[in-house]
Amino acid sequence: MKESLRLQAYLASCGLGSRRFCEGFIEQGRVKVNGVAAVLGSRVGPEDQVSLDDKPLTPQSRLRYLALNKPPGYISSMADERNRPVAASLLKSSVPERVYNIGRLDQWSSGLLLFTNDGEFASLLVHPRSCIDKEYLVRCDLPIPEEFPRQFMEGITIGTVAYKAERVVVQDEKTMRILLVEGKNREIRKVLGHYGLRALFLRRERIGPIELGDLHEGSCRDLEAAEVDALREYSRNARQNSKQSQREGKTR
Repeated sequence: MKESLRLQAYLASCGLGSRRFCEGFIEQGRVKVNGVAAVLGSRVGPEDQVSLDDKPLTPQSRLRYLALNKPPGYISSMADERNRPVAASLLKSSVPERVYNIGRLDQWSSGLLLFTNDGEFASLLVHPRSCIDKEYLVRCDLPIPEEFPRQFMEGITIGTVAYKAERVVVQDEKTMRILLVEGKNREIRKVLGHYGLRALFLRRERIGPIELGDLHEGSCRDLEAAEVDALREYSRNARQNSKQSQREGKTR
């Protein structure tokens, strides 16, 4: 580290999570700088000693960017108090660095889940304005109602929460592909339930320009440098397009 960084950025560079996630450690009083409890807004330089729970921290020298094909049954967390299997455990034998998942995929869904120890990169992708689309393949237990695609793309409110798909393409009477941009917690399952449907199979097959491809369930691979750059560029372009659409909407 050649210059000072915001403390949460420093913690992220140590592989503890995104900057926003690391702010929680600071707010909980678990982070010290030179032996003194840190506060949000602190900056650290090359000579400062930083610790979490009194254990010294050092930025990781090798940044990792990984794609995992998460099997059903695993949760998207680094640990679980109920001792359920966690997706991160599938990486331990081949990834010595401390990495964490970017975003989430619910326990009984499978497919593409990204991991990194690059806090800046993670923050870019999980930011609410990242606008990165995600594509899912869904197999239902009952035939898909004719009005489902149109209504989901127009927007559906369940309770007080609004859900909206970017695109829904029906492939056969029980199978469809759904494209989400924002993606709320268990969104597809909740909308299916609203129509009396249940997902027998739900797999995320794409995040922006990164496709699951033929990666086997439970296996991971390193993203190529070009793929990492493509994700950054994809997010920048998606944000710009979203802002342009909002401006055009206001002028109509």
